[in-house]
Amino acid sequence: MKVKLENLSKRWGSVVGADSINLDIQDGEFVAFLGPSGCGKTTTLLMVAGIYKPTEGFIHFDDRVVNHVAPKDRNVGMVFQSYALYPHMTVFRNISYPLKLKKIPKEELQERTQRVADMMGIGHLMDRKPAQLSGGQQQRVALGRALVKEPNLLLFDEPLSNLDARLRLTMRGEIKRLQMELGITSIYVTHDQVEAMTMADRIAIMKAGQLQAYGSPDELYERPRTLFIGGFVGNPPMNFIDVEVSLDNGEYHARREGFDVVVPSERGEKAAGKGKVIFGIRPEDITLADEGIAGEIYVVEPLGRDDLITVHVGEASVHVLANPALKIKIGDTARLNFNTDKIQFFDPETEESLLWA
Repeated sequence: MKVKLENLSKRWGSVVGADSINLDIQDGEFVAFLGPSGCGKTTTLLMVAGIYKPTEGFIHFDDRVVNHVAPKDRNVGMVFQSYALYPHMTVFRNISYPLKLKKIPKEELQERTQRVADMMGIGHLMDRKPAQLSGGQQQRVALGRALVKEPNLLLFDEPLSNLDARLRLTMRGEIKRLQMELGITSIYVTHDQVEAMTMADRIAIMKAGQLQAYGSPDELYERPRTLFIGGFVGNPPMNFIDVEVSLDNGEYHARREGFDVVVPSERGEKAAGKGKVIFGIRPEDITLADEGIAGEIYVVEPLGRDDLITVHVGEASVHVLANPALKIKIGDTARLNFNTDKIQFFDPETEESLLWA
């Protein structure tokens, strides 16, 4: 099922939950709503579910406007952060409850419930109650309850937030695999950019109730259209440094005190002559080398596969991912080499990209 949001807004008096959201979700697509707390992603999801009524705008399911369709008639499955299981019911009764409400014949109800439970790997737990299950098992019950309805649309509201890191990793893969196998159009709300990047076909990035960008993970990562997107997508976050870009002897230079990087012409010409601009580069696009910009190692944070190094270059701080085998120590002098094909430039006033906006 295709979903289209057209100028969708939700307000409570002067409080804006979502402001003129426009986006299209294709049939079978997995879309993530990504942003910090309070950005409007859950508000938008609840309008799609029918729990909130839009103040303005329209929600289309295929070619049908569903603004005034009751939630139970939208054929939507929803998975919540809190699982929302009935504690007095067994796994079987929790999963089958939506079918009971629809008055599905008993034999079909049992067959569909068992099939979904087996698909979720909890078919052997049907007689247990939620208190007898682990967090991961409870989440599988919640997902099974959403799937047993055979919905046209799956909605996820931060479903993995209550799980530990290892289980989140496992469930991310399980949810993505199931969604691809079943081909159900899905919307997934999260504040975790790793979840969004690894699971979604496209990501809608939201801030203060507004849609900042909508595109594939690669597009948002490689061509961030705003300073906020550049800093929010990617872990560790992008480095931002105030510089001025000028053309000297046929080469574009990004400069500040103690900092001078030669920039490719196709990027430098878009930032030159604009006064102070913001230079952006990701930690993984900087390497420690024998030659380059000199700086002092300020902090070393071991991450296992890499060390996250903070280098002071003049008054600027630069984060770099380095090989732990280098045995870098606080106070050492480092020289930084930049992958100049990955440099971004942003306008400090509008915060929009000078390369992609």
